[in-house]
Amino acid sequence: QVQLVESGGGLVQAGGTLRLSCAASGITLSTSAMGWFRQAPGKQRELVATITNGDSTNYADSVKGRFTISRDNAKNTIYLQMNSLKPEDTAVYYCNADVFYRLGGLPRKNTYWGQGTQVTVSS
Repeated sequence: QVQLVESGGGLVQAGGTLRLSCAASGITLSTSAMGWFRQAPGKQRELVATITNGDSTNYADSVKGRFTISRDNAKNTIYLQMNSLKPEDTAVYYCNADVFYRLGGLPRKNTYWGQGTQVTVSS
């Protein structure tokens, strides 16, 4: 059974920092692409940052230079370091895992989501 458990959310003032963690079980991080997404009230879920199994990273333009995604394969955990937080960063943050495998010789992918953690940035 795959589980992604986020932690580290909370209430912080604008300009502050938070570090989110996502502990994975049932999958192997070293063979998975991982990411953070967020969803603000009344808005669609959006990509924040991703990291491939080759450690290539990608960020939404709105967080470039402020957020950093990283992974610790030994701990089966990914992180999102969030600096210089802004009120518009307020959202529920979700951990995402894409697990790749082959079935019948064809590439396949399973996608998993965590339950989310609330981040609130006050002005």
